[in-house]
Amino acid sequence: MSIISRFLGLGRDPREPLRPLWHGVVATSREPEWYADCGVEDSVEGRFDMISLVLSLTLIRMANSEELAPKTGLLTELFVADMDRQLRDTGVGDLMVGKKMGKLMAALGGRMGALREAMTESDAALATILQRNVTLVDNEKKPFAFAVRTRALTGDLAAQSDAALLEGNLRP
Repeated sequence: MSIISRFLGLGRDPREPLRPLWHGVVATSREPEWYADCGVEDSVEGRFDMISLVLSLTLIRMANSEELAPKTGLLTELFVADMDRQLRDTGVGDLMVGKKMGKLMAALGGRMGALREAMTESDAALATILQRNVTLVDNEKKPFAFAVRTRALTGDLAAQSDAALLEGNLRP
């Protein structure tokens, strides 16, 4: 679909089949256990950190699939559209949205790289990386529990079939 067709609303949006997956990413990032048990700060920053964490793990999982790898860009586009809308809803002006989106995308890319590397490390090393990349209520108390839960989500994502993942099921 060309950009003009998409702009004019002609044809089918190629991102539509990934919308259930995007909703699954958001729902998983809002699970109360991340905040209550793992110490993620329940704030705008903490919620963004969780969305970017779950999205990063999902994109890494998709990249390992021959069928889903080409669709990672479409899922990222849904993230960008949602973040753009959120910024505008909170009063960020048109002139600043692009700059802020650039920062959000850089944060997402940085987290993906850090997570890709950290998932081959111990839970303690993963906890250290999560401490640096996620807004926590108490940096001393819960990063190990956070690392264990993050690793469990990674295992759940790996256990899902491609079809189940596209339906938004991040956990078996």
